[in-house]
Amino acid sequence: MDKVRASNPYARFVHPPKGSVSVEHDYWPWRGHLIHLERVGARDAPVRLLLVHGAGGNASALRPYAELFAGSADVVVPDLPGYGQTVAPDPAGVRYGHWQAVLADLLRAEDDGRPLVIVGASMGGLLAFDAAAATGLASAVIATCLLDPREPAVRARLTWHPFLGRAARPALRVLAGPLARLRLPLAWIADMRHIANDPGMVRALLADPRGGGGRVPLGWMRSFLESVPSVEPERFSTPLVLAHPAEDRWTPVEVSLPFYERIGGPKRVVMLEGCGHFPLEEPGLCTLLDVVRSTISGFA
Repeated sequence: MDKVRASNPYARFVHPPKGSVSVEHDYWPWRGHLIHLERVGARDAPVRLLLVHGAGGNASALRPYAELFAGSADVVVPDLPGYGQTVAPDPAGVRYGHWQAVLADLLRAEDDGRPLVIVGASMGGLLAFDAAAATGLASAVIATCLLDPREPAVRARLTWHPFLGRAARPALRVLAGPLARLRLPLAWIADMRHIANDPGMVRALLADPRGGGGRVPLGWMRSFLESVPSVEPERFSTPLVLAHPAEDRWTPVEVSLPFYERIGGPKRVVMLEGCGHFPLEEPGLCTLLDVVRSTISGFA
C-alpha cells in the first residue's frame, strides 16, 4: 500500500487497484469558499468521472472507489461545503442549496468537451441528478440512491426513528428559524449506525470529524427537507442507472423507486447483491465497478 492509501482510514475497506494511482489535491474558489477537489488518475483520459458524496461522506471516503475507476477515466471527487478539506467562510450558514449550486457550477467550470459520467452515493445520487438536470453537461448518471425528501418514506428513514422523520419538517420550521445556525452532531440526527453494514466502516466514518463524525447546522437540515430537484423526474432525459445496494439497512430500494419510476429518460435498475448502504461487499462491489466501467467505455 502506498503512502497516500496508508494515510486514508477508509482504504482498508476496499481492495486497492494493482499498481500506484496518482492523487492530486486542488482547491477551486467558489463564492468565498475554497472547494477541495481530489483529482485521481490520468488527467488526459477520454472520459471524465465525477464522484459525489452524501451527508457523512467526503472525498477521502470515496477515494478508494476513485482509485478503482482511475484506469478508465479522469476522476474528480469534491468535498461539499461542511465536509472534508473544503474551507467554508461561514460553516454555520451552509445550506443544501450550496451543495446543489456548487456542483452545477463545478460542472460548468470543468467542462472541456469530454463526456462526463456522474456517480452519486447516498444523498449524492439526487445531487448528481440535480447537477445533470441543471447543466445538461452529463452524459450519464449513476446513483446508489434517489432520496427525494418530499417523500414521507424517505424522511422516515433518514432519522433514528420513523416518528422523528415524520416530525422533522414541521419541527425544523420552528427550530431552524432562531436556531438555524446551531450545529449538532450528524449522528444525533441521522441513523448513522446503518450507513454501512461493516461495523469497522461505521466506526471509521463516525470517527472522522470531517465526515460522519462532524456537525451539521439545523438550517442545513431544514433546507434539505424543504428542497426540490432542479427539474421534476418526468423531464429528465440523461441516461440514468440506479445501482442500489441490495442489503441497504438505512434506505432500502423501496424508498428510491418512487422517484426513479417517474424518470422520463433512459433508465435501468441494477441491484448490488450483498452490499449495505455504503457498498463494500461482494459480489455487489464488482457489479458496481462493472456498471461504472461499462458506462465509461460506452463514451470512450
